[in-house]
Amino acid sequence: MHHGSVPATPSCPSLLPVTIVHADDALVAIDKPASLLSVPGRGADKADCAVARVQAQFADAQTVHRLDMATSGLLLFARGTAVQRALSVMFESREVVKHYEAVVHGLVTQDTGEIDLPLLADWPQRPRQKVDRLQGKPSLTRFRVLHRDVATGTTRLALQPLTGRTHQLRVHLLAIGHPIAGDTLYATRDAPTAARLMLHATRLELRHPVTSQALVLTCAVPF
Repeated sequence: MHHGSVPATPSCPSLLPVTIVHADDALVAIDKPASLLSVPGRGADKADCAVARVQAQFADAQTVHRLDMATSGLLLFARGTAVQRALSVMFESREVVKHYEAVVHGLVTQDTGEIDLPLLADWPQRPRQKVDRLQGKPSLTRFRVLHRDVATGTTRLALQPLTGRTHQLRVHLLAIGHPIAGDTLYATRDAPTAARLMLHATRLELRHPVTSQALVLTCAVPF
């Protein structure tokens, strides 16, 4: 097992280094900092990304899933195409259990609940997504209140997306009137907002693609 960090690239030395949470012969898991792309964007200025940094240390690393640029936390990479195929199938068939933590505006009244709202790309305002009850893809999120902060009017939530739609957690929480703090893309409030999107991928539970043993990866919340 390797532990350590992948340094920032020379073109972007100011970015936080990427911390390796777990590495073995089949996969690598990192703690992606907020403000780092998961995969390259268009243009030379968007070449620095999590997969490029991981490939600098593990040349066979390949993308399996993504986190929004503004979201921090656990990001998993496969080592080699066979493992990439196996992990991709596991993500698509919802065999990978994903847990997040977020701070949202407002005091959420229910202690636990589900948000079942179909989502669709909002093409005129891309990359935004929207709730669309006619054409949207089925999308389901479970939430549980961890702490209500009356002084700041915010709630800390544990979140489990049962589907993997783009921006699912951000749009679902916005739809129930509790947008994630620091969400500049979906911000609807003039209230003072956080310096970053307050959303972090805290835990992944899966079968190891080679050994089939249970693998639980965790990553501390930085806010």
